[in-house]
Amino acid sequence: MEEFNDTINLGENVVKVLKGIYDPEIPVDIYELGLIYDVMVNEENQVKILMTLTSPNCPVAESLPQEVEEKVNKIEHVTGCEVEITFDPPWTKDLMSEEAKLELGML
Repeated sequence: MEEFNDTINLGENVVKVLKGIYDPEIPVDIYELGLIYDVMVNEENQVKILMTLTSPNCPVAESLPQEVEEKVNKIEHVTGCEVEITFDPPWTKDLMSEEAKLELGML
Protein backbone atom coordinates (compact mmCIF):
# COMPACT_ATOMS: atom_id res chain seq x y z
CA MET A 1 0.00 0.00 0.00
CA GLU A 2 1.32 3.41 -0.98
CA GLU A 3 2.05 5.70 1.94
CA PHE A 4 -0.02 8.87 2.08
CA ASN A 5 1.86 11.75 3.62
CA ASP A 6 0.39 14.91 2.20
CA THR A 7 -0.46 16.66 5.45
CA ILE A 8 -1.38 19.93 3.70
CA ASN A 9 -4.06 18.33 1.54
CA LEU A 10 -5.28 16.30 4.48
CA GLY A 11 -5.51 19.47 6.54
CA GLU A 12 -7.54 21.12 3.76
CA ASN A 13 -9.88 18.12 3.70
CA VAL A 14 -10.33 18.43 7.46
CA VAL A 15 -11.27 22.11 7.05
CA LYS A 16 -13.81 21.17 4.33
CA VAL A 17 -15.44 18.72 6.74
CA LEU A 18 -15.44 21.30 9.54
CA LYS A 19 -17.20 23.76 7.21
CA GLY A 20 -20.00 21.21 6.95
CA ILE A 21 -20.66 21.14 10.72
CA TYR A 22 -23.04 23.77 12.01
CA ASP A 23 -23.70 25.24 15.42
CA PRO A 24 -27.34 24.23 16.04
CA GLU A 25 -28.23 27.66 17.39
CA ILE A 26 -26.54 29.77 14.72
CA PRO A 27 -26.94 29.02 10.98
CA VAL A 28 -23.19 29.27 10.34
CA ASP A 29 -20.60 26.50 10.23
CA ILE A 30 -18.23 26.13 13.17
CA TYR A 31 -15.18 27.07 11.07
CA GLU A 32 -16.60 30.41 9.89
CA LEU A 33 -17.90 31.04 13.41
CA GLY A 34 -14.32 31.00 14.65
CA LEU A 35 -14.80 28.01 16.94
CA ILE A 36 -11.80 26.20 15.42
CA TYR A 37 -8.56 27.60 16.83
CA ASP A 38 -6.15 25.12 15.25
CA VAL A 39 -6.01 22.03 13.04
CA MET A 40 -2.81 20.00 13.29
CA VAL A 41 -1.92 16.98 11.17
CA ASN A 42 1.20 14.97 11.99
CA GLU A 43 3.26 12.60 9.81
CA GLU A 44 1.11 9.65 10.88
CA ASN A 45 -2.01 11.48 9.59
CA GLN A 46 -3.37 11.91 13.08
CA VAL A 47 -5.43 15.05 13.44
CA LYS A 48 -5.67 17.23 16.51
CA ILE A 49 -8.26 19.98 16.59
CA LEU A 50 -8.21 22.76 19.14
CA MET A 51 -11.63 24.30 19.36
CA THR A 52 -13.88 26.30 21.60
CA LEU A 53 -17.60 26.71 22.10
CA THR A 54 -19.63 29.90 22.08
CA SER A 55 -19.97 29.50 25.85
CA PRO A 56 -19.03 26.94 28.52
CA ASN A 57 -22.77 26.33 29.00
CA CYS A 58 -23.32 25.65 25.30
CA PRO A 59 -26.14 23.08 24.92
CA VAL A 60 -23.99 21.04 22.51
CA ALA A 61 -20.86 21.10 24.72
CA GLU A 62 -20.71 17.30 24.68
CA SER A 63 -22.19 16.44 21.30
CA LEU A 64 -20.45 19.01 19.07
CA PRO A 65 -16.83 17.95 19.81
CA GLN A 66 -17.95 14.33 19.41
CA GLU A 67 -19.52 15.13 16.02
CA VAL A 68 -16.30 16.86 14.92
CA GLU A 69 -14.21 13.85 15.99
CA GLU A 70 -16.52 11.33 14.27
CA LYS A 71 -16.69 13.24 10.98
CA VAL A 72 -12.95 13.90 10.81
CA ASN A 73 -12.20 10.24 11.58
CA LYS A 74 -14.21 9.28 8.47
CA ILE A 75 -11.88 11.24 6.16
CA GLU A 76 -9.77 8.97 3.98
CA HIS A 77 -6.18 8.61 5.29
CA VAL A 78 -6.96 10.06 8.74
CA THR A 79 -5.58 7.59 11.30
CA GLY A 80 -7.10 9.25 14.34
CA CYS A 81 -8.63 12.45 15.58
CA GLU A 82 -8.46 14.17 18.94
CA VAL A 83 -10.59 17.19 19.75
CA GLU A 84 -9.49 19.42 22.57
CA ILE A 85 -11.85 22.05 23.96
CA THR A 86 -10.42 25.27 25.34
CA PHE A 87 -11.90 28.48 26.63
CA ASP A 88 -8.60 30.32 26.47
CA PRO A 89 -9.01 32.66 24.75
CA PRO A 90 -12.77 32.78 25.22
CA TRP A 91 -14.83 32.93 22.04
CA THR A 92 -16.08 36.34 20.98
CA LYS A 93 -17.93 37.58 17.91
CA ASP A 94 -14.61 39.06 16.75
CA LEU A 95 -13.43 35.53 15.90
CA MET A 96 -16.16 35.14 13.27
CA SER A 97 -15.21 35.43 9.61
CA GLU A 98 -16.52 38.36 7.55
CA GLU A 99 -18.74 35.82 5.76
CA ALA A 100 -20.30 34.66 9.05
CA LYS A 101 -20.86 38.25 10.22
CA LEU A 102 -22.48 39.09 6.89
CA GLU A 103 -24.71 36.02 7.09
CA LEU A 104 -25.87 37.00 10.57
CA GLY A 105 -26.42 40.64 9.59
CA MET A 106 -23.59 41.95 11.76
CA LEU A 107 -21.86 43.98 9.04
